[in-house]
Amino acid sequence: MKFPEQYFSILKTFAFSLLLISYLNVSAQNPYYNVTKFGAKNDSSKIATAAIKKAIEAASKAGGGTVYFPAGKYLTGPIHLKSNITIFIDAGAELHFSDNFDDYLPMVKSRYEGVDVTSFSPLFYAYEAENIAIIGRGIIDGHGKKWWDFVEGYKEGQARSKWQLIFDELNKDILLPDEPKQMKRGFLRPPFIQTMYCKNVQIDGITIRNSPFWTVNPQFSENVTINGVTIFNPESFAPNTDGINPESCNNVHISNCHISVGDDCITIKSGKDKPGRAKNVPAENYTITNCTMLSGHGGVVIGSEMSGGVRKIAISNCIFDGTDRGIRIKSARGRGGIVEEIRVDNIVMKNIKDQAIVLDLQYARTNPEPVSERTPQFRNIHFSNITGSNIKEACFINGLVEMPVENITFNDINIDAQTGFNIKEARRIEFHNVQINTESGPSIRAENVRTLEVDGVKSFKPHAGVPILDFTNVEDAFLYDSFPAAGTDNFLRVRGDKTKNITLDGNNFKNVKTPVIKEAGVLETIQVEPRNIVK
Repeated sequence: MKFPEQYFSILKTFAFSLLLISYLNVSAQNPYYNVTKFGAKNDSSKIATAAIKKAIEAASKAGGGTVYFPAGKYLTGPIHLKSNITIFIDAGAELHFSDNFDDYLPMVKSRYEGVDVTSFSPLFYAYEAENIAIIGRGIIDGHGKKWWDFVEGYKEGQARSKWQLIFDELNKDILLPDEPKQMKRGFLRPPFIQTMYCKNVQIDGITIRNSPFWTVNPQFSENVTINGVTIFNPESFAPNTDGINPESCNNVHISNCHISVGDDCITIKSGKDKPGRAKNVPAENYTITNCTMLSGHGGVVIGSEMSGGVRKIAISNCIFDGTDRGIRIKSARGRGGIVEEIRVDNIVMKNIKDQAIVLDLQYARTNPEPVSERTPQFRNIHFSNITGSNIKEACFINGLVEMPVENITFNDINIDAQTGFNIKEARRIEFHNVQINTESGPSIRAENVRTLEVDGVKSFKPHAGVPILDFTNVEDAFLYDSFPAAGTDNFLRVRGDKTKNITLDGNNFKNVKTPVIKEAGVLETIQVEPRNIVK
C-alpha cells in the first residue's frame, strides 16, 4: 500500500510536536542555562567569571537547573555553586582557569591540610549547598604552574606578598597545627574543587588537569559521588596536587576513576592535630572501587591528617601501576584519632617504587610519650586478594611503643618484591595463605610483636642462610600448615630475650635443612609439635 506524500508530512509534524512538547516539559523541570547566552565567550577572548555567575544566579532564582557549557574554550575565575545547580561541561568544552591570583579574592572559608582557614577561593567552590553536580565529558584546567612556582620559590625571611598580608589579617585567631610552620607562611594555594558542608554532591565524567593544589576536595560533606573522573597533574614540579581528597565526609563513593598526579592519588583525611581534634568529624563510610592509579606518592592513602578519625572504609578492584606506594596509612604522635574498620580487597600492584602496603605511626620521628588524646591508633585493618610484582618492599608496619598497631590480617596475598614484610610494634597480626618471594632477606621480619599467627606462608625463592621468618622479641606466635619450597635452609629464626611462647604445628619441613634456629639470647624453648613433618 502506498501512502500519499502529505501523510508523511503530517506524521513528521506530529512527531516533531511530540518531541517539542517533551523537550519543553523536561526544560520546564530542569532548564538549561547556556553560559554563552549570558555573555560568556567560548573562544577565551574574554574572562567569563561574571557571565557564569549570572547563569548560576538565574538558575538558582528559578529553583535550580543546569548551567551548560557548549563546545569551546572558556577563560574564567572561580565558580561558586549554589543548591540545585548542575554544571554541565559538554564534550569539546574546556574551562581554563585564570592564574591571576587576584581573581581568587575575596578569600573564603576553607580548610587547608586539615586546618580551618580563610584563604583564596577554590576554583570550584560550594558552601552549605545541596544537590550540586559537575558533570560532562569536557576538560577543566587549573593552570597550576604559577601557583606551584610561587610556593616553591618562596624563601624564609622573604618579604610578605600582598596575598600573604591579606591572609594574616583574616587568620589572626585560627587554631594552628602543632608545628605552625606547616602553614607554609600563609600562602595557601586553592584546591580545584572544594565543597564545604554540602549534601548530595556529584562529580562525573570530566577530565581535570593542572590543579594548583589538591584536586577534588569535599570537606564536611555528605553523600558524595565521584565517578568516571580522569585527573592528570604533572608527576614532577607539581607539589601537593593530590587527586581525590574527601576530608571529614560521610558516605563517599569513588568509582571508575583514572588518576596520575604529583602527590597521592586518593587520600582520606579528617583534620590535623588540635584543629582536627577540635572539630572531631571523622571520615567514614567510604567505598573506593574500579580505579586505576599511575603516577603518585600513594595509590590510596589514609592520613597523615586523620585527627578526627577514619573508619568504615572499603577499597576494592583497583590497579596501582607506578605509584611510589600502594596502600599507605600514616600518622604520627600529636595527631590523635583512630583509623579502624578498613577493608582492602582484590588489588593488583606493579612497579611500586617503595612499599606495596604501609601502616606507619611514626610518619614524623618523635620520642615516646604517655598515651593521651595526641596518640594516634591503627586497628582492625584487613587485606585480602592482593597481587604485586616489581615492588621494592612488600609491607612496612611501624607502630608506637606506647600504642602498637593492632588486629591486622593478610589473606590470599601473592607478592614478588626486593624485600618482604617488616613489622615492628604490633599486636594480633595474622597471615593466611600468603606467598612472598623476595630478592633478598626473609619473607616476614617481625620485631616486638605480640600474638602472631602464620598459616600457610610460602616463598618459592629461598635464599642461602636466610630464614623465611625472622622473629625478634616476638611473644605468643603460632605457625602452622606451611610447606616451604625445596632449597630452604631455614624456616624460622628467633632471637631476643623477650621471645616466648612460639609454637609450630602441622608444617611440612621435608624440604628444609634446619626448621628452627634459636639464637643464644632466647630464654624459652621453641615448641615444635610432633605433627610437623621433618626429614
